[in-house]
Amino acid sequence: MNHYGVIMAGGGGTRFWPLSRQKKPKQLLNLTGRELMVNEAVERMAEVIGKSNIFIVTGEMQTADMLIATAGKVFPRNVISEPEARNTATCIGYSAMEILKKYGDGVMVITPADHYIENVPALTEVLGRAILAAEEQDKLITIGITPSFPSTAFGYIKYDRSAEGGIKPVHGFKEKPNETAAAEYISSGSYLWNSGMFVWKASLILEKLREYAPDIYSELEKIGEAMNTPAEQEVLHEVYPNIRKMSIDYAVMEPSASKGDVVVIPCDCGWNDVGSWDMMSVLNKCDVHGNVTAGDITAIDVKNSVIYSTGRTVTVLGVESMVIVETEDAVMVCPKSRAQEVKRIVDALAAAGKTELL
Repeated sequence: MNHYGVIMAGGGGTRFWPLSRQKKPKQLLNLTGRELMVNEAVERMAEVIGKSNIFIVTGEMQTADMLIATAGKVFPRNVISEPEARNTATCIGYSAMEILKKYGDGVMVITPADHYIENVPALTEVLGRAILAAEEQDKLITIGITPSFPSTAFGYIKYDRSAEGGIKPVHGFKEKPNETAAAEYISSGSYLWNSGMFVWKASLILEKLREYAPDIYSELEKIGEAMNTPAEQEVLHEVYPNIRKMSIDYAVMEPSASKGDVVVIPCDCGWNDVGSWDMMSVLNKCDVHGNVTAGDITAIDVKNSVIYSTGRTVTVLGVESMVIVETEDAVMVCPKSRAQEVKRIVDALAAAGKTELL
């Protein structure tokens, strides 16, 4: 059976503003000092999937830069452009339809472009087991991360820890909890972090979309019928922007789990969803004061902060637990504890019509 890798790289990365912008979001940035985030995702995928079968799904606005960034790593024909972002159910369904119609059914390994993995061999081993399981059974397989602390920033997977074998039944999914609920999840031992990584047959996920989100499926089917014809792009641009926005968790995973059709493989690979500036300490070493700095920075009596400059000298005195980011056209300052809220700044700029800063 064919194996395909699908890297979802269409997000806006708004919580990394002002460095991340619509045309060049965080997956096209080098936040580690080593490589662009999307290319690190490609390198991880290449450990389990052959280069010719690695696909990237991105937004049309980002496609040109994505082709340049991944040149020599992913075939240009495998960079799939979404006319508009319609959330993960449509993104995954579209890529499954593309694969099924143009290359034939097979097992899809789906990962986001913007994750950090400390132990790549551990993830590679788990994905290998997931591929074998997906070949043998019609189950939706997700990768759950063994939690190391009661995070309120991640979603959770409730699973049957006592089940035999390394692949466990999933009982349900939980959204980002409050501190009390997160602590209860961890103490119970019956929850994993939801990594947003999935493994399943292309045909199977389309069947599930048809069953649980028929309106989304019917629109994807129209696009699929036009694939490999001269009308493909016209139909894509006519249909895609009107598809209902919905996450794959809501559209498929939750109803499938209620019927016993979802399983999880626990994974301990040093995973982190690098979603906002306060996570920079995961990607970079801190100095003796707990600071992460990049660029021309002078910091005096500064502790536990993130200070990032793309050009100008940034001087900071006497602050603690702050995020300070300088770019050519903007400066952003916020408490580190509120880094998850930076998207509110982007929304405010959009409302004010300052599109040049987006």
